[in-house]
Amino acid sequence: MIPADTLHQITQRFEFLEAQMAEGAAGADIAKLAREYSELKPVVEQIAAYRRLVSDIADAEEMLDDPDMGELAREELPALRSALPEAEHALQLALLPRDAADARPAMVEIRPGTGGEEAALFAGDLLRMYQRYAEARGWKFEILEEQATELGGIKEVVAHVTGQDVFARLKFESGVHRVQRVPATESGGRIHTSAATVAVLPEAEDVDIEIRNEDIRIDTMRSSGAGGQHVNTTDSAVRITHLPTGIVVTSSEKSQHRNREIAMQVLRTRLYDAERQRIDSERSEDRASQVGSGDRSERIRTYNFPQGRMTDHRINLTLYKLDAVMQGDLDEVIDALTADAQARQLAAMEAV
Repeated sequence: MIPADTLHQITQRFEFLEAQMAEGAAGADIAKLAREYSELKPVVEQIAAYRRLVSDIADAEEMLDDPDMGELAREELPALRSALPEAEHALQLALLPRDAADARPAMVEIRPGTGGEEAALFAGDLLRMYQRYAEARGWKFEILEEQATELGGIKEVVAHVTGQDVFARLKFESGVHRVQRVPATESGGRIHTSAATVAVLPEAEDVDIEIRNEDIRIDTMRSSGAGGQHVNTTDSAVRITHLPTGIVVTSSEKSQHRNREIAMQVLRTRLYDAERQRIDSERSEDRASQVGSGDRSERIRTYNFPQGRMTDHRINLTLYKLDAVMQGDLDEVIDALTADAQARQLAAMEAV
């Protein structure tokens, strides 16, 4: 049973936010209020639905002895009571603590792993898969840095994704993605196994990470290498080294000012992610076993082209619709990963 006091406090907070927004507030304050309001709204709607059901059950039970309404109440009560466990479960899920970063934009970094040129080509396939998924959800997908191979593969790509609940939907994609298929360059028709790594990082805000000028070294350099429209031959490329951690980021757009801005944004995001992982590691003794742990070395998924199969190893989910998945149809697997993560949260809360 969910404490009534908890539900009352949440509802009161929501009503307070609603009143504050109606009165009007300063720019920064209104943005903060609006964010909290939008996060609480689905919770409050779930509370209202739960309360209506409880009230309907109570009303029906009171009418059981009524000579006029008793028969109707006896007919309705079984359905109302059977709906209660599902309503309680839905409310418990709505009340689960949200990852503070869930609503944030994200940086998506993709790099080839083992497998040479085939791994680089697969990295490019993953990039297009996420681009299509973002497009289907109405998100903005901007490539910040891309290094391509001569055959059209990807040596490295960093993309910035903005929209509603971007990190919440993409955070489970971090890890090693393995592909099994016959490469286009393979004349013997043999199936090769290669891999690419994906890292999804929640974008840091200025208030999250402070970067002191004395902690960074900024170098400008001439861009080079195959990279299509994202690489140029002027002295505009920027490399920033964060001296305390050794993290190095680069940007090779045409504007040196824009490159510095992009590189600082990526650096801030990586530092924020490192701090999140440090805190999460302290909270969990077995963090690598959790769905969406963000462990970059964990093999999370296999894409088997001869069988048309995609398997997510974390939840033992297999889908025989690989063509659709590669076209960006990721909702089924992401929904399953989200449900599994929520079940783990509930189990952990009940165990306390």
